[in-house]
Amino acid sequence: MTQSPAVRIPGITAPPRLGERAARTLTAELARHHDPKAALLVGATADSTVLAAAIDALLPGDNLTVVPATAADTEALRNVVAAQGQWVSDRVRVVDSLAEADPAVVVIAGEPMTGSAEEVRATLEGWSKYLADGAVLSVAVPALGDGGAAAELDRQQALYGVGVDLVVRNQPPVRVHRLRSTPATAAAAGRLGPAYRPSSVPLTRSMHIDSNGVAAAGIALGLAAAARVARPKSKLWLLPALAAAPVAAFFRDPQRDVPEDPNAVVAASDGRVLSVERLHDDRFGDGRFLRIAVFLSVLDVHVNRAPVPGKVIDYFVTDGGFAAAMKPDAEHNVAAYTVLETEHGTVVVAQRTGLIARRIVQRAPIGALLARGERFGLIRFGSRTDVYLPADAAEPLVAPGDRVIGGSSVIARWL
Repeated sequence: MTQSPAVRIPGITAPPRLGERAARTLTAELARHHDPKAALLVGATADSTVLAAAIDALLPGDNLTVVPATAADTEALRNVVAAQGQWVSDRVRVVDSLAEADPAVVVIAGEPMTGSAEEVRATLEGWSKYLADGAVLSVAVPALGDGGAAAELDRQQALYGVGVDLVVRNQPPVRVHRLRSTPATAAAAGRLGPAYRPSSVPLTRSMHIDSNGVAAAGIALGLAAAARVARPKSKLWLLPALAAAPVAAFFRDPQRDVPEDPNAVVAASDGRVLSVERLHDDRFGDGRFLRIAVFLSVLDVHVNRAPVPGKVIDYFVTDGGFAAAMKPDAEHNVAAYTVLETEHGTVVVAQRTGLIARRIVQRAPIGALLARGERFGLIRFGSRTDVYLPADAAEPLVAPGDRVIGGSSVIARWL
């Protein structure tokens, strides 16, 4: 008997549909693996956007096992796979039931999960035997309502979560949870590409806007509309209306070409190099660190990227002031520290606030794997990022005053 991936609310015949953006988010973990891999899609239908996204993500050495949502979907799924040609048929296998599947490094739920917390928990436990060591389970849940399923997946995220994304551009909006019940190694991050993030909203093929920018521009336009209604004869509404475009531009997130050199350390942000120095920092261990500090003006891109591939093993925030980020006193500003375990030792990225910057966004939970150049957060309105590298394992390639591009410029190299 085919096992369904979704636990459905009594009286509702089908869970919410997943659009292309949600499907791409669900299959992001599959798309970022460069090595040959086994994937499992549970609960697919012939017209599934998730199935289409999973097939698009396949590489020559991959294989994908598909479990139909119901027994009636089996033949239609096999016809869909066969119609896409020999290349797809050789890599995609449609089985009659979940019991025929093998463990996979990426397991994807083809439909959003609904129902009670107990039902969802039982379903997740049933899938656990199909997760290989270090595997990721990717599941969606309606973002609005359905408290049982949403609450259980929030609990699972707290225990096993390695990432969660809100996909607003879906009807209805959904949250995509990525769960890992067994640890992955830091070395595995070196075999990954940067993950697709729905928080980066595309404008063109080369330019995106972070979702914070979309929200900020929307607030500005909302204020303009309210001012126009409240005072129709006044020009006051022009102030927030004209501010919407530059506010959105501040949160621009351009695509970047990340160097493939495994020994390259890339800039964590755009900006100007403030200092390159070797120092001790007791918070990160007894060894010496090579610290490269970069100042971001309000005109720079403020999206932050991982300088090296690694596993997030710690994250903490320290209190402090809000001195200008280019000043020495900025050492004592409020800062967020993301600690990465890498093949070369401990690497730390510090996101520091500045005179105007008062908000740090960090989207990589402990346990997450970050690829070199992968987006993991941002700082609002002028700030500084510091990259700490093991001093005896890396040599700097930049000097104070140099301009760097986040995710693209090589600032150091592993020895």
